[in-house]
Amino acid sequence: MRPPMTQTEWKLAELAAEVGVSPRTVRYYVQRGLLPAPPFRGPDTVYGEEHLVRLKAIRVLQARFLPLDAIQVELQRLSFDELRKLGESDATPTPPTYAPPPPAVGGVTLPAAPVVGPRQEAMARYQRWELAPGLELHVSEAADAKVRALAERVRALIEEFQEKERP
Repeated sequence: MRPPMTQTEWKLAELAAEVGVSPRTVRYYVQRGLLPAPPFRGPDTVYGEEHLVRLKAIRVLQARFLPLDAIQVELQRLSFDELRKLGESDATPTPPTYAPPPPAVGGVTLPAAPVVGPRQEAMARYQRWELAPGLELHVSEAADAKVRALAERVRALIEEFQEKERP
């Protein structure tokens, strides 16, 4: 077990090295809203414990193959203590397993949602629909009826467009 953390402030390069990411990645996460911006003090800008805890939690969630948008939702949903526990958990990648694909609907086969393991039970689950090559729609299983209806309408519009494009 690691000794308790005594450092409370880190320069950008130190923070990045502590978590195993690049300084550019830290800046990107601040830009995306995954991390709060540090108080700017020019070359003396430092990052605090919240930044470290959130970065560690991000690494664990990435190891669970969550996209950044879903990670952002989890970061907003969890308390600081929950983020700390998450960041201290195992970050070993656990690839999702997939059930057999469902039958084609209107000529389009939709991939099945990943089968979630016990470690991921508390995580938001999403159904991934490939609407067209290079175009995916992710719908949360917790989405309300209006959102699901909107997703179905988008899928129907794509199907209509594809039918018009066929010779």
